[in-house]
Order: sequence, then C-alpha cells, then structure tokens
Amino acid sequence: MTTIHQLTIERGSIQPTDEKHHTFDFQKFLAQHKFVSRVMRFNQKENLFTQGDREDSVFYLQSGRAKMSVVSYKGKEATITLVSSGDFVGEEALAPAHGLRLSTVTALESCDALKIKRGAMIRLLHDEPAFAGFFWRFLLERGMRTQADLVDQLFNSSEKRLARILLLMAGMGKPGARVTYLPPISQQTLADMVGTTRSRTSFFMNRFRSLGFISYDKRRRIQVHRSLLKVVLLDQLHQSEARALRSMLNE
Repeated sequence: MTTIHQLTIERGSIQPTDEKHHTFDFQKFLAQHKFVSRVMRFNQKENLFTQGDREDSVFYLQSGRAKMSVVSYKGKEATITLVSSGDFVGEEALAPAHGLRLSTVTALESCDALKIKRGAMIRLLHDEPAFAGFFWRFLLERGMRTQADLVDQLFNSSEKRLARILLLMAGMGKPGARVTYLPPISQQTLADMVGTTRSRTSFFMNRFRSLGFISYDKRRRIQVHRSLLKVVLLDQLHQSEARALRSMLNE
C-alpha cells in the first residue's frame, strides 16, 4: 500500500527564467505588450482585491507573497492558500459567468503585481499561443496542487500537513531553492490552513524548533530548514513509535 504524503507540485517549474522547464520568456513578452497591463505595488496587509469586488481583471504576482482567504456569511474567516511570485490570482474572472470575487487576496509582504483587464487577458489567450500555453500550464499545475492539498487533508496527520505547508511556503523543492524566511504569518492562519487548532499548531511548531527543523531570528521571523522534509518524506518522528507498536503486536 502506498502512503500518500507527497510534498508535490513545484510552481517554480513555470518561472519565466527557468528555460529548462519552460522556454517562454514572460518578462520579454510583457515588455512587448506593455499596453495590456500595469504594474501595481501593494504594501503589507493591503488587498489586491476583496471578496465581493467585481471580477474584472487577473493579477500576475511578480514579487512578494500573499494569502487568499474567504469569509463565511457568519463572518468567520479562513485562509485557503498562499501565493507567491510567478502565480496568477483572480483567474476566475475569465469564466463566462463571471460576477463577484469569491475570495480576498492580501499581501503578506510588499508585492508587485501586474493587473491585466479581463478583455485584454482573453485577447492575449486567443492571439498569443505561447502565452496561452504558459497560462494553461499554470492552471494545470494549480489544479494538481489543489488536488494534492485535498489528499493531504484526507490522509495525513495535522503534523505532516503543517510540515508540508511550511515547506511549500519556504519554496522548498523549487529549482535552485535555498533556506528562506517565511512571510509574516500568524499561528492562527497556519492552523486554519492545516485544519487544526492554534494550540496544536503551537505544539508542533515548538517541536519542530526543538528538533532543529525550523528556527527564529531576532525579529521572530521563521526560517525553515531542509531537515523538515524528514517529517513529510521519512516519518522519522514516528519511527520509534512504529517499532514499539510492531514489537507489541509480535509478542
């Protein structure tokens, strides 16, 4: 029986500068089509768009990281996912039955994003096959990532889910990735993404820290180390428990 706990989907594989994975030069393409978009700067905690806004444009994140969240009709907020440079957001505006935004995207740090109007985006997809291939590839990988998130939620423990989220947030697995700091994010937001309580999230974060999988600097920024992959890929935290259980069953 195969254990399902993959880190999965490397969004970095569609980065414009990564010619090994994709030859489309998005930055060069944008320079040739300046009229279709405009660069916008979003400060930390500023919204790229808000739930309930009109779906009139698509954003391409050039730098920085942001979170996507929704608010229920009872006022409860939940974080769906995090997005980073190289991601499109708001692509639901391209749907034939577009209307109002179903989510809010908020900058976790200073972000530069391209805002492309719906009509311009549709024309580009129709007239520019290279750009269309680049965009559809992104949508396919996002769909695979969403499916992997669902599998992770259904089959893995909250500890593994937290480890996987931290690794993805740190960019681990992307070509050329290195140890990095996470964007400012609360433990409650992490708990929402994992699907557990804040107290359990705090317990696991303290455990990861004591084992050297993560660390904090003087500014309380979280640094994720590659050793955290052990939790997701090798189950090292539970090997002793598993051996003890097998020993009991064999007695």
